[in-house]
Amino acid sequence: MSWKSDEWYSTVGGEIREVWEQIGNDEFGQTPYWNGYLLQRYMVHVDTHYGPHLRTFVQLKSGLEDNRIGGPRIIDEKRLDFLAAYLEFGTAGEREDRDFIKLRVGRQELNYGSGRLVSVREGPNVRQSFDGFKVRGKVGGWHVDGWAVRPDLDKPGFFNNAPNHATEFWGVYATRPVTKLASADGYYLGLDRQSATFNRGTAHELRHTLGVRLWRPIALKEKRWDFDDEAVWQFGSFGTGGIRAWTVASDHGYSFLDTPLRPRVSVKADLSSGDDPNKKDLGTFNPIFPLGNYFGVLASTGPGPVNFMDIHPRLQTQFPHGVTVSTDWVFQWRQSTLDGIYTVPGSLLRPTGTSRARYVGDRPGIEVKWQVDRHLWMQADYGIFDPGNFIKQTQPAKDLNYWALWAGYKF
Repeated sequence: MSWKSDEWYSTVGGEIREVWEQIGNDEFGQTPYWNGYLLQRYMVHVDTHYGPHLRTFVQLKSGLEDNRIGGPRIIDEKRLDFLAAYLEFGTAGEREDRDFIKLRVGRQELNYGSGRLVSVREGPNVRQSFDGFKVRGKVGGWHVDGWAVRPDLDKPGFFNNAPNHATEFWGVYATRPVTKLASADGYYLGLDRQSATFNRGTAHELRHTLGVRLWRPIALKEKRWDFDDEAVWQFGSFGTGGIRAWTVASDHGYSFLDTPLRPRVSVKADLSSGDDPNKKDLGTFNPIFPLGNYFGVLASTGPGPVNFMDIHPRLQTQFPHGVTVSTDWVFQWRQSTLDGIYTVPGSLLRPTGTSRARYVGDRPGIEVKWQVDRHLWMQADYGIFDPGNFIKQTQPAKDLNYWALWAGYKF
């Protein structure tokens, strides 16, 4: 909808998403039954530009859950609230040939890089938002963002969300092309949590993260290699001790776009540090606000990318009529046999106990997606996690099953 000129306009958009999710033997059998439930997501936004310098963006979210044994989790239900509501102003233009700087104030989402450390939490029913400010800018070939926010606490009600005053999150993220096809990122993230729990205990956590990333996107038009490599160092304090943690992650693939089904073959390999309680400094890596399904279709349950080593081969194929099939297999170990395993957001899932086994298990999975048209899509996921020696030695150790049916409409 245009008002006075091309620089004065409003756009309206939204999403409806329905998911039937079923988990068997959650936490490897600590809840030894099938838990099936319906998740509904509704979102609508209005993006208004008042000329080249001023913009408002308002987005509502509603997440509903039905039939889950034990009731909804925080990520499942939020009756109605603002996902985003911010004012943005600054210099004109965001074209590649023009430098700019803009200040965004209010509730907003953050999403950077591959989503390994900062993402919008797209997989769960209720997306993550933050309250605070962000400065966005472009200088030459550099795009640079800086922000200071608090994560939004989702409460299951109507317009009752509030900033989490026990957590502060700030950072700077810069990216620029280094060749015609490849780009490089560099970033600093700061996280202050008044109370954080790891295998060694609970204490105040002040964590600083320095990271670099080199990446080339997946090919869409011609056959070639793609890659996404990232290295991260974390330091700071945990209680009276320090923090010395790290991760190295990679994803390399090749797209055969001139062969039937246009397959892409890829392998991910990731390492993230675990803790040694005999040392004063905490060694457990913190993934901050990670993208869950980056680590496979069991993102809402099962172990995550903390104290973690994995090999993750994947085959993606494209069928006629917008159907894609992705099959993968994750093999996972503990980096430190003196630390436990953690969920995708970083909560302790299973302490190490007396086990010194390294192998956590493996999980084959499949995802079938049908992009019916530019608005409507459907998807089916299935995965089963076969416990390894560490899970078997710390019990319970039942196979973790997951399947889900998705349908979504965006406009």
